Amino acid sequence: MTDTKANAANMKISRRLSALAEWVPEGARFADIGTDHALLPVYLASSGRIRLAVAGDVHKGPVEAARRQVASAGLADIISVRHGDGLSVLRQGEADTVCIAGMGGSLMVRLLEEAGPLLDSVTTLVLSPHVAEEQVRRWLNHNGFVLARERILFEDGEYYTLLKAERDESGRARERIAELYSPALLAPCCAVVPEELLLAMGPLLLRSPSEEFRGKWERELAKREMILGQLRKSSQPESAEKAKEWESFNHRLKEVLACLPGEKR
Repeated sequence: MTDTKANAANMKISRRLSALAEWVPEGARFADIGTDHALLPVYLASSGRIRLAVAGDVHKGPVEAARRQVASAGLADIISVRHGDGLSVLRQGEADTVCIAGMGGSLMVRLLEEAGPLLDSVTTLVLSPHVAEEQVRRWLNHNGFVLARERILFEDGEYYTLLKAERDESGRARERIAELYSPALLAPCCAVVPEELLLAMGPLLLRSPSEEFRGKWERELAKREMILGQLRKSSQPESAEKAKEWESFNHRLKEVLACLPGEKR
């Protein structure tokens, strides 16, 4: 075993980062946006999985920590650590695989939107939004990226959503996305699933719901029921209207959870 691969074998990373690493294609030109301590690119480079990497972060503290991590691993010739906002740390055509994790979906969408031509060479996106996953899936649908993998992972008391999307270069992106989001491919009793729930819950996850998926949405439903109760107690007119919206969403969410295949909790 080479020194770098030995380092990768001995390196301790979270289950979430390990799961994201598994989705990075062999030989990728990799960019980790919001890299923090550059743990993911260091792990990938140490294992020989990627050719090169750019580790970017908007905050100076994490950038300095990332530089120390890269230098300590002896990987400065493979990993370039850069300070900047989003994908602006990249040169055009530099990366074919981009990972963005550890931030909300709305911020993630902003960074992807602002990337412009920097995304032209990118064929794989590995994403892990903390919240507002529906915004990320909607952006993918509108920009020619098709979901290839989805996973819910539970670690340290939190549920994490992991998404892998690939650019469709066959000219069939719209058709493939329509098939992916077709409710008819779900359980028979879930023949009608509103688009907002498909985007929020994930079309691939709904087809093969795991224990973690159920746990995430049971927790989410409990939070939403608590908020709904507070809205019902409010005397504000706008709260009453909001309560109707939440009641409708919660009702549909309960219906979908009740009819999913697999063992019920």
